[in-house]
Amino acid sequence: MDSKPVLTLENAKRIAAAAEAEAQLNDWRVVIAVVDDGGHLLFLQRSHNTPFGSVDTAIYKARAAASFHRPTKASEDAVLSGRLIHLSLPGVIPAEGGVPLEIGGAIVGGLGISGVRSFQDGQIAAAGLAAIKED
Repeated sequence: MDSKPVLTLENAKRIAAAAEAEAQLNDWRVVIAVVDDGGHLLFLQRSHNTPFGSVDTAIYKARAAASFHRPTKASEDAVLSGRLIHLSLPGVIPAEGGVPLEIGGAIVGGLGISGVRSFQDGQIAAAGLAAIKED
């Protein structure tokens, strides 16, 4: 039987803390969502006064990144270049801010950020992603 690494709550909290630090550095209010490799919510944090619509968006970005094993920016770029098929794929969020989380070559989950402009969500997600690469 194969074995694989697993994203723990401790991992999720460390990723979220790094993302939060980047958001705070820029005075951005966001939602940070971390899901496991099945797309199930493991950790969620919402900054005060962040619109509640950003909660689901962050979760969907995290799920899309975990499901498709690629950043949500890939779908955003595809749609912007005219490949509209991405809009009909189930679970795709064509907006930057979702990144897959990888440990030891295996996708173990996803991180989703929502609350500011798409490229800013991506910047925050990149900071969170850097925290898992320290493992």
